[in-house]
Amino acid sequence: MARILVVDDSPTELYKLTGMLEKHGHEVLKAENGADGVALCRQEKPDAVLMDIVMPGLNGFQATRQLTKDSETAHIPVIIVTTKDQETDKVWGKRQGARDYLTKPVEEATLISTLKSVLGS
Repeated sequence: MARILVVDDSPTELYKLTGMLEKHGHEVLKAENGADGVALCRQEKPDAVLMDIVMPGLNGFQATRQLTKDSETAHIPVIIVTTKDQETDKVWGKRQGARDYLTKPVEEATLISTLKSVLGS
């Protein structure tokens, strides 16, 4: 299946998202902040990225913008997965280049169908 990079500073969220993805046969790469997420994405070239927004240092909006504006990683779809559920956050996330925007707690079925959609499968 796909290689998915999960970028989230919460060990609980990393654990939950990893469990959902692995259950569906995906390989999971993990980063605990935006800067590490960007570096790992450039190095590993995953099939998709699940990006939290609220993180220390480089936040998810900034990391998403870096990935989607970089010719090396622009083809990799970024899905924002966050607790921020304001319409302005969703609009801003899409403006940074995110392909989709999911609000935590995310349902497993929603996560998997969104991934299938951005991966084109």
